[in-house]
Amino acid sequence: MKFSKMHGLGNDFMIVESITQNINISTPIIKKLSNRHYGIGFDQLLIVEHSYEKNIDFHYRIFNADGTETFQCGNGARCFAHFVKMKNLTNKEKIYVRTKNRRMLLSILDKNLICVDMGEPDFNPQDISFVSDKHQNEYKIPINNQIISCSIVSVGNPHCVIVVEKDWKNIPIDTIGPQIEKHPYFPNKINVNFMQIINRKYIRLRVYERGTGETQACGSGACASVAIGIQQGLLDSEVTVELLGGKLTIFWKGKHQPIYMTGPSVHVYDGFINL
Repeated sequence: MKFSKMHGLGNDFMIVESITQNINISTPIIKKLSNRHYGIGFDQLLIVEHSYEKNIDFHYRIFNADGTETFQCGNGARCFAHFVKMKNLTNKEKIYVRTKNRRMLLSILDKNLICVDMGEPDFNPQDISFVSDKHQNEYKIPINNQIISCSIVSVGNPHCVIVVEKDWKNIPIDTIGPQIEKHPYFPNKINVNFMQIINRKYIRLRVYERGTGETQACGSGACASVAIGIQQGLLDSEVTVELLGGKLTIFWKGKHQPIYMTGPSVHVYDGFINL
C-alpha cells in the first residue's frame, strides 16, 4: 500500500488514496499503523476516495489513532487538498469534498497554504449529542468535586470549549481532557478545547482530541473555539489562533455564515507498506 505522511502544524496524518489502489483497513490495522514506536505514527488516518456524488470531487474518510471513524478534521482537510494536487489526482485550485456528515470547499491559495470552508457552526446541543434539551451559552459539568464551565459547538465534529485564565502551558490537560472527553454528559465522547484569550484578535489554544489525546494542533478545535468567542462577544471576526505546533487564521462573520480556516500543510515523505 502506498501512503504519504503529512502534517498541519504538527498534527500529523497518514494519507492513503483508494482511487488507484485497493485497500482494506480495519481497526486493528489502524491501531498498529498509528503506533509511534512500532508503526508509522499519526494522529489520524485520512482516506481519499472516488466521488459518488455530482459536484463533489472526492470523498474523505477520517480515522482516529484508536481506529474510530470521525466526521471532521480541519488540519487534515488542508493536507488532503495538498495531497490530491501533489499526486495529480486533480488540477483544480478549489476542491469540493464530502466527509461523513458535510460538504467542504478546500481552496489552494499557494503550494502549501490552504483555506478550508468548514461550514456553519452548530450550537444545538441535541446535534452535538450532549445531555441538554436547550442551548445555553455556558454549561456546568461536574468533574472531581468541582464544576467546570464550558460551551458546546460542532463544526462537523463536537467540541467542548473551556475559557482559561491561567497560562495555557500550565493547564493539566492530560488529567482534565480525558475526564471530559468520556464524561456521561457526552454519550459519543467529545473534543476538549482549552482557550486562553489574549485579546480580541488573538487566542492560545490546546486541544485534547477524542480517540487520539492531545495533538500539536487541531483545525476544527480552532474554528470551534473562535466561533464560541465570537458568539459570546469576546472576539472579533478574524482571529489568529496559536497552537502548540503553530498558528492558524480563523474568520467568521457570524450566524448563518460559514467559518473559514487558513493555514499551512507539509508533506513529510512517501512510503510503501505491506499489510
